[in-house]
Amino acid sequence: MQRLKRFLPSRITPLIAGGLLALTATTAAGYPLDAAEETGIERLEGYRLANEGQIAGNRVPPGALLGREQIHLRLADRPDFELPPVDRELTRRIVDLLGAEAPNYSVSVLDISDPANPVYADHNGTARRNPGSVGKVMLATALLQAIADLHPDDIEARQRLLRETQVTADEFIQWDSHTVPFWRPEEQRFVRRPLRVGDSANLWTWFDWALSASSNAAASAVMKELILIRHFGEDYPVSPEREQELFRDMPWQERSDLLVDSLLTPLERNGLDPEKLRQGSFFTSEGKRRVGGTNSIGSTRELMRLLVKMEKGELVDNWSSRELKRLLYMTQRRIRYASSPALNEAAVFFKSGSLYKCDREKNPNCGKYRGNVYNLMNSVAIVEWPAGDPELVYLVTLTSNVLNVNSAVAHQTFATRLHRIMQARHQ
Repeated sequence: MQRLKRFLPSRITPLIAGGLLALTATTAAGYPLDAAEETGIERLEGYRLANEGQIAGNRVPPGALLGREQIHLRLADRPDFELPPVDRELTRRIVDLLGAEAPNYSVSVLDISDPANPVYADHNGTARRNPGSVGKVMLATALLQAIADLHPDDIEARQRLLRETQVTADEFIQWDSHTVPFWRPEEQRFVRRPLRVGDSANLWTWFDWALSASSNAAASAVMKELILIRHFGEDYPVSPEREQELFRDMPWQERSDLLVDSLLTPLERNGLDPEKLRQGSFFTSEGKRRVGGTNSIGSTRELMRLLVKMEKGELVDNWSSRELKRLLYMTQRRIRYASSPALNEAAVFFKSGSLYKCDREKNPNCGKYRGNVYNLMNSVAIVEWPAGDPELVYLVTLTSNVLNVNSAVAHQTFATRLHRIMQARHQ
């Protein structure tokens, strides 16, 4: 692991007096609603019943009702596909949308509505910013790679591992205030609350909570399982006693090296550059205390390359790529970029994350998504419009750092305006 030392910085984190640091997550849910029995993700049954009108609950947009087998990889038959040269005209139109704040944005857009004639726009695509909860997509890649390494030729074994492995929350999940849905079938209702030590569910559910509810607690639980898979290999899952021995007896630096290797090596194996795209640490303070790591970075161009590999079926392999796309499918209330009304009829595969900081001495009204020290918002989206038989298919990766504005609304507005541009291009 010596080659990974370059990714291991000091653990000192600067604080600004009077400031507020917030790493915020999303509450939108993924995974098609017809997959409860196959995956053991219990919340899917409740959402399905709500959308059929059998119980009280929020209805989802028409584009969120595709079944599991309707999720397709759009470039699976194009193994030689690569990002085309930047199209100056489309790039110019996108920069015009951003106006005076364009220098504070990075955006990459790939139109594959006609995959034989793709069009690619790129503005500040190599700029690197902290990806926030978008880093959970990199975590997902690492976990799917670890599972594939255990069962390279046995898809059913991978599914059994995700469905039958029970994970019980311990102190690694502390602290996170974001809620996740618990389906209570006997009461025909949901309970939404933060995860607690002692909560238990199968690994597929923890995976879903990490991506759909964007729970930092769930993501840290998944990251712990990633370490266990990488360390114990075919012996996984192991007893709680063996888990405790690992985190008690392995030297702190070795634990840190193991985590960084578990997260970054899969990216390199899949042709991605961890100097441009990586999740480097746990999402919870207790996880970071117990296992060191490195910083997290992302660029829109490298995020776009990840999405392209997924659409080609080459992010780990075809099964893993399709599984990740299903986990990113929007099947509950849409937020931020994905909340644009223009996308109601579209299937949207989405992840977002934000990281903002307020200095209240400068602005007492500084708040959520309106940071005045920094105000990062990140969105990755695949839009297939209309859902099921799309005329438009395009991929978007977007990051911004515009102070003192509601970045969630800004990304929603950009999504609406970009969709109109994409529609006009194909009239």
